[in-house]
Amino acid sequence: MNIRCETLTDYPVIAEVNTLAFGQENEAKLVEKIRRSDRYIPELSLVAEVENVAVGHILFSYIDLVNEETLQVLGLAPLAVHPQFQRQGIGSALIKAGLEIAEAKKEAIVIVLGHPQFYTRFGFKTSVVYGIESPFPIPEEFFMVKVFQSYEKKYKGKVVYPVAFDGV
Repeated sequence: MNIRCETLTDYPVIAEVNTLAFGQENEAKLVEKIRRSDRYIPELSLVAEVENVAVGHILFSYIDLVNEETLQVLGLAPLAVHPQFQRQGIGSALIKAGLEIAEAKKEAIVIVLGHPQFYTRFGFKTSVVYGIESPFPIPEEFFMVKVFQSYEKKYKGKVVYPVAFDGV
C-alpha cells in the first residue's frame, strides 16, 4: 500500500470510492465542494493505493471553532475506503499519515464525527473534555477531538462547519 497526496487525475476515482463506501454521493460532492473552497488543504487530501489503484481517501480541511475569537481548526471528513478493501487497515493508515502531516504543519487540533471505538485508537477524545461543542444534537461520544503539540487552552467553543458541509 502507498499513501500520497491526491492529484487531479485521482478526482474521479476518489468520487467513486466515496460513493461506494457511503452508498450515496453526498460525501463525494462534499469533497468536490471543499476542493473549490478556501478551506481545502492539498497536502491533507490523501489517497491510499493498492497496486497503483486508489482504494481509499481521507480529507482534512479547515472548519471554524467559535468562542471569543473564531479559530480555524482541522476537520476530518470524509474518510472512505472502497468496500472490497475495508477492514484491511487502509483507513487506519490514512488517518495515521494525515495526523502526522497535521502535526508537522503545526496544527492545533482535529475534529471528527465518527465511531468512538475506531477513532479513540488514534488519540481522539470526546470533544466536551476540551470544552468543544458539536453543532449537531448527537450523543457526545461521537464528536471527538485530537490535540497536537500546538494545542492551547484557547481552542474551545462551538464548531461551525463551512457551507460546503450543508446537505451531508
